Amino acid sequence: MGTDGAVGSSYPEESSFNVEKKVADGKDVDKWLPITANRNAKWWYSTFHNVTAMVGAGVLSLPYAMSELGWGPGIVVLVLSWIITLYTLWQMVEMHEMVPGKRFNRYHELGQYAFGEKLGLYIVVPQQLIVEVGVCIVYMVTGGKSLKKFHDTVCPDCKSIKLTYFILIFASCHFVLAQLPDFNSISGVSLAAAVMSLSYSTIAWATSVSKGQLVDVNYSLRASTNVGKFFGVLSALGDIAFAYAGHNVVLEIQASLPSTPEKPSKKPMWKGVIFAYIIVALCYFPVALVGYWAFGNSVQDNVLISLNKPAWLIAAANMFVVIHVIGSYQIYAMPVFDMIETVLVKKLHFTPRFSLRLVSRSLYVAFTCFVAITFPFFGGLLGFFGGFAFAPTTYFLPCVMWLAIYKPKRFSLSWITNWICIILGVLLMVLSPIGGLRQIIVDAKTYKFYS
Repeated sequence: MGTDGAVGSSYPEESSFNVEKKVADGKDVDKWLPITANRNAKWWYSTFHNVTAMVGAGVLSLPYAMSELGWGPGIVVLVLSWIITLYTLWQMVEMHEMVPGKRFNRYHELGQYAFGEKLGLYIVVPQQLIVEVGVCIVYMVTGGKSLKKFHDTVCPDCKSIKLTYFILIFASCHFVLAQLPDFNSISGVSLAAAVMSLSYSTIAWATSVSKGQLVDVNYSLRASTNVGKFFGVLSALGDIAFAYAGHNVVLEIQASLPSTPEKPSKKPMWKGVIFAYIIVALCYFPVALVGYWAFGNSVQDNVLISLNKPAWLIAAANMFVVIHVIGSYQIYAMPVFDMIETVLVKKLHFTPRFSLRLVSRSLYVAFTCFVAITFPFFGGLLGFFGGFAFAPTTYFLPCVMWLAIYKPKRFSLSWITNWICIILGVLLMVLSPIGGLRQIIVDAKTYKFYS
């Protein structure tokens, strides 16, 4: 599970049959695995892959997070998160090819280089799996809820259908899309998802502006008790952490770009990241600030639910969300597929073939669907997963690896900056899951399974 060979490797196109035959003979295993199968991506692929990975369910919860933090703290946390995560993302891009002649194609490979072969796996893989599997589960819930909202909006007089069935409908397309072999093969899906994210974010804040403020809008903290306010703040921190969660797939995305010693992949990757973060800012800040301005502390955990009219526009926005989270699910599922197939082929010595992918990937989609229909606590899931796993992998683990590898001089600007990010990230990791877990418990009291 280490790094691959020459930086300049760029695999020629081969038929699926030829690749599978070579892998079956013990050769060119990486040509079959999804992360390293294709290195012909363009710089703009990294833009829409990163937008698709980052913008999603999180942006719709930002007004709700603002209602739990208030104007001042909410704006500070939003801006700080944008700056810190852009910095840690830059670190990841720089570290991808820090060793001449090698590429760290996967998050855990960089962790192994920083912390050692075994310790690196133990530190990174569990957190990365929690993040990626957690996102897939949350996006199953988001897709199902958005489909239900679309149905209820366009047909308000129709018979009510259980959320469970909408999650199953959303899951059905993933049994097909999951068979696409690598990141480049899902570039069209990712592009459509990125466009949809900008579209529904614009609809969310523009419609809030057109509706104007509620008559009795209230900007006091959402909870009425001190205990409720405390847990609300913690949950909001988790929601915001979830919104900046693209780091878990950034090395895998960069691995799809070509690279030579003269033209390393970090240049086009960073260019794509800059454009992606500009789009992220255009999505996040207007939605968070305008949504909270319009609805105050009565805003729903999904701001689109707070918008009821015009019906056709809200229906369109919810369908845009569905299309976007279809792409996001695939972006986060691809590294999981890579891990599963690596174990099956390299450790368990299964023969690499389409049938192996069909079974393993379908089982994964079925698992995430089952968990989603069993525990569809949207707001609580965001807070819990956001703090427990996204904070380490996004806010401070890149800084820890940077310090371990580069060893900057104590009290230098780099040393101080990284330690500030580490301290803030650890606090976020410890505190925010508490709020999310409480919200899950509160929701569970009134929830009926498979309702």
